[in-house]
Amino acid sequence: MKKVLLFGAGKSATVLIDYLLSNARQCQWKLTVVDANLQLVKDKLKDSVYGQAASFDVMDYNSRHPFIQQSDIVISMLPPVLHREVAKDCLLFSKHLLTASYIDEDLRQIAPEIKEKNLLFLCEMGLDPGIDHMSAMKLVDEINARGGKITSFQSHCGGLVAPESDDNPWHYKISWNPRNIVLAGKAGAHYRENGEEKRIRYENLFDPSNRVMVPGIGNLSWYANRDSLSYTSLYGLEDAPTFVRTTLRHPDFMVGWKNVIAQKLTDETVQYDSNGKTLGELFKTHFEKYKSGNSENLNFEGDKALMLEQFSYLGINDDETPVNKGMCSAADILQFSLEKNLALRPDDRDMIVMLHELSYISNNNQSSVRSTLVVKGEDNLHTAMAKTVGLPLGIATKLILNGDIVLTGLHIPTSREIYGPVLKELEEYGICFNEERS
Repeated sequence: MKKVLLFGAGKSATVLIDYLLSNARQCQWKLTVVDANLQLVKDKLKDSVYGQAASFDVMDYNSRHPFIQQSDIVISMLPPVLHREVAKDCLLFSKHLLTASYIDEDLRQIAPEIKEKNLLFLCEMGLDPGIDHMSAMKLVDEINARGGKITSFQSHCGGLVAPESDDNPWHYKISWNPRNIVLAGKAGAHYRENGEEKRIRYENLFDPSNRVMVPGIGNLSWYANRDSLSYTSLYGLEDAPTFVRTTLRHPDFMVGWKNVIAQKLTDETVQYDSNGKTLGELFKTHFEKYKSGNSENLNFEGDKALMLEQFSYLGINDDETPVNKGMCSAADILQFSLEKNLALRPDDRDMIVMLHELSYISNNNQSSVRSTLVVKGEDNLHTAMAKTVGLPLGIATKLILNGDIVLTGLHIPTSREIYGPVLKELEEYGICFNEERS
């Protein structure tokens, strides 16, 4: 019996765990899930005879080593900063590794050793990054096979709230790691548009005027992701005049978040003692410190009535909710606010929207393709986010263990050997793209 080891049982792991357990009998797997919250693991394993729950400090190598050494494949759903220790052990004990996180410099440094040991470290294997790579590369390869030359590549993706559960002025609810939401965009963005390289600072990134029409959804706004141009060589689009990868949000969210940044609410400097303080008191202290004005007289950009409604929803006037998180930064306080006020309720549904827009020249004619994916969650546990992050990881795990993927080295899923069978099985779970060509 093969042993699958999963680190992390959080929001995005629910559907992954379900998938691995549903395939365990036929594939003869034993799944071990490790998380700091043992009860959370037990709840998600549901007493399956093919599942084992464990809990320990993942930074404790004496606890970590035996689990990795005894496994056949490792999946890490840990925060990216913790992948390094798991990756080192996978290399030491010759185990394949899968993650949904971006490839970082630590992994790049050990890439030759990964290849030398005939291991596969498959990263960026979730939604975004993940399904975006696979579905985009399918389009790119198809266009290239017909002799087309791509002149514009725009890839948009967002984790949003489904319209039927959209009941707040932010038009947003949390379906993934709230810390990532707070810190999104801090590195700014680098992309190319009409042959010109664009470098956008954090303060200017959340521009609600950047719009895209999504069929069946309507107008959404986008902000560019980090360094889009680092992917041009992986996509074979080094010469494309336009190349950008983005995140989608409701236009009201964009202007609201621009004001969040302007009020320095994403600052990570630890400077506030939250013990014995309410959420409203901490916001007030922060605004006074940065001379932003009081909660009734903040300096906002955009529709002031909407901004007051949004910031009130975050709790700037909440004098009842205690925080009690010790010494905090403004970002910590904001995260506490988001987790309290923008949480998915039990029956809420989230929504994933992905849109690829490619223009190309074929036989001296200008052509284009728009490929759209919309997925809605079932509830606040079986979310669209958990489905679209977890299923690609689960499917890839099965393909690797069954010998259907034999690549070695450090990879993201841009190879047909990976994206072909994964996209095919994703369709069985309703993760299907609709294409419009002109």
